[in-house]
Amino acid sequence: MKVSFLSENINKKISFVNHAVSSRSQLPILLNLLLSARKGKFFISATDLEIGIEVNVSANIEEEGSITVPAKTFYELLGSIPKGKIVIYTTNNTLFFEADKIKTSFQTISPEEFPKIYEEKGDKIATIDGKSLIDDLPKVVLAASQDSGRPALSGILIKKEEKEKGFLIVATDGYRLSLKKGWGREGSAGKKDQDQLLVPARLIKELVSVKEWAGDIEVYSSASNNQILFFMEDAVLAGRLIEAEFPSYEKIIPSDFSTKASVSKEDFQKATKTCSIFAREAANIIKLSLEKGKIIVSASATSLGETSVEIEAAIEGEENEIAFNARYLLEFLGNVNSEKIIFEMTGPLNPGVFKLDDDKDFLHIIMPIRIQA
Repeated sequence: MKVSFLSENINKKISFVNHAVSSRSQLPILLNLLLSARKGKFFISATDLEIGIEVNVSANIEEEGSITVPAKTFYELLGSIPKGKIVIYTTNNTLFFEADKIKTSFQTISPEEFPKIYEEKGDKIATIDGKSLIDDLPKVVLAASQDSGRPALSGILIKKEEKEKGFLIVATDGYRLSLKKGWGREGSAGKKDQDQLLVPARLIKELVSVKEWAGDIEVYSSASNNQILFFMEDAVLAGRLIEAEFPSYEKIIPSDFSTKASVSKEDFQKATKTCSIFAREAANIIKLSLEKGKIIVSASATSLGETSVEIEAAIEGEENEIAFNARYLLEFLGNVNSEKIIFEMTGPLNPGVFKLDDDKDFLHIIMPIRIQA
């Protein structure tokens, strides 16, 4: 194999690939990248057996072939050299790397030992546009659990909507829930077993990380291999679907409310950040008091004192109060772009529902914290 490319063409993409390299593995091959020149293109791949990533890098192919190379060292070397041309080539089982005044050789492992990222594409189930990556996925994936011991809650449910176009996507960790309707465009697959897929949140987070260059993404599902694949113009992201039953999320979505507030997202976010300084010393609890024409955001800590911020709000219904985990509020507010937040509640012990003024198909629920009067 002999390939030449510009360092600026590879750095961003190899950073993405590096996310799939195993951090610690008893299989040495999983600590390597697969470099492959075939059909006039240069590919870099990595997998930890949970997810797999392959990217296509613009390059001049002089001789096709493939080899694996230690991922950490190769990645760090690329990050340490200035912009310019890089040439890599193999002689026997050694990979040589040459750049301006730099010559390096790597010990390698046979590419035959490298696991395949995927066996088959399967059926096309959806297409995601760039706007969905930027606007929709971040505000849904934030609600997924990070506890791998609860598989069903560590994924995002992608469910085909029967009467509407597109999909419903939902995630919950038991304390909060995010739901978006009308997501994506349906593909050509019409199989019943692919109407509902539970996708690891880690995969969705990886998608969000490439939103700057991914463009439209085609989504495929292989039922026989229990895999979901995301095909971008210059990359493929693959992972295994979660085999678990997602909870009945519909049951926790309130059907009505006794108090409704419309408030500036920016004002709400600033007030929450201010009060979170005190909340950190008091189980991270922030209280919202909804009164005529305003919301009072407050927090108190025995060892520090207390603080409150008053923000303007349009209030409908009865006056009310409720308390939430400050981190949950901040993560929600930090992942939505709407100028106005709609908040609905029915009492201090019932879930609080957050909606967006400019997106009627989205809602976010946070379970309240019981506080002493």
